[in-house]
Amino acid sequence: MPALSPTMTAGNIGAWQKQPGDTLAPGDVLVEIETDKAQMDFEFQEDGVLAKILKETGEKDVAVGNPIAIMVEEGTDVAEFESFTLDDAGGEKEPPKEAPKEEASESSEPAESSSDTAPPEESKEPAPKAEETDTTGERLQSALDREPNLSPAARKLALEKGVPVKSLKGTGPGGRITISDIEKYKPAAGAAPAAAAGPTYEDIPASSMRKTIANRLRESMNQNPHYFVSTTLSVTKLLKLREALNAASDGKYKLSVNDFLIKACAIACRKVPAVNSSWREEGGQTVIRQHNVVDVSVAVSTPVGLMTPIVKNADSIGLSTISAAVKDLGKRARDGKLKPEEYQGGTFTISNMGMNAAVERFTAVINPPQAAILAVGTTRKVAIPVETEEGTVTEWDDQIVVTGSFDHKVVDGAVGGEWIRELKKVVENPLEMML
Repeated sequence: MPALSPTMTAGNIGAWQKQPGDTLAPGDVLVEIETDKAQMDFEFQEDGVLAKILKETGEKDVAVGNPIAIMVEEGTDVAEFESFTLDDAGGEKEPPKEAPKEEASESSEPAESSSDTAPPEESKEPAPKAEETDTTGERLQSALDREPNLSPAARKLALEKGVPVKSLKGTGPGGRITISDIEKYKPAAGAAPAAAAGPTYEDIPASSMRKTIANRLRESMNQNPHYFVSTTLSVTKLLKLREALNAASDGKYKLSVNDFLIKACAIACRKVPAVNSSWREEGGQTVIRQHNVVDVSVAVSTPVGLMTPIVKNADSIGLSTISAAVKDLGKRARDGKLKPEEYQGGTFTISNMGMNAAVERFTAVINPPQAAILAVGTTRKVAIPVETEEGTVTEWDDQIVVTGSFDHKVVDGAVGGEWIRELKKVVENPLEMML
């Protein structure tokens, strides 16, 4: 298992692009790997032939450095490796974080079976009754832990699906029960009533990426003293400018409100550079690093979690370039095709939930080591009084509520308020973005 990102300790096996017997050249994609950040292609960098796949599609939490396949030189008889298993090579190493769980499950088994305080009736329980409980809860977990001819991935899937492994015949080497055997299992007709009495909830395993997101957000809230500053932006002029620019583009681009807000955030960061900073503790020294460029991270929802691809140099590029970059980065983020340098870094983040008409306002968690993030709500039409020569009349104004989250270690309250003021100024006078 290769390390495809600096923080990766384990990965999940995706689709294999090569099969045993296939020849590989440097740069060929061997397999898709789900890292703690995204789905990435593992490109093999040597000539060779794939002799055996050791980790099938769907295997999860394979530790970096563990074998996932066997490569041989061209001309080698790959048939010799057909029955090869990891047990033949001395097994595999598990990630350190999983070791305590394995030890606990193994050591708890003898305690249950040899308890001196258990009533005699417990040990005389008829076998058929015990078989019925293997499909639920802790009994199923215990039964799976006692099954030696079961891979860790198959054991995990059997527990999730409630499959009684004793009723299966393994199709793997030496009768080993595989993931495929678990997936093909169909309960007998008589098992239907038992299903009605099954669990009232479902435990969904957290992906590597979800664990990383959870850890980073928890660290952000614990280590960065957040404070929040909100304001209402009038975007009536901005919407008119957007409409005019799109009408004149001849289809070459289609600007969104978010494109304008990314540009406006970048301009505000140039005017108030203290916000375009990050807290750094490196080499025993603590510094506030003030960045000379504004690289805006844009929060994008993907099937595997939130990602923040970066629009680089947003302060010095035009709206059409920003628009094209956001569309390209967003698509590749959802497809899991971003390179690490395209989502790691950034100096400021924007999170826009304006596409959801129900979200009027919200607050966002800072993306460390950055010092600020802007949360953007939906656009609403608001009736406002306007003084004219004939008197006071009512007009409709398009408005957005935005909330800036700032790290108080880096950005003082007055500075956060100044940044919000500059943002409001450029949004409500959008022609400034063209200068």
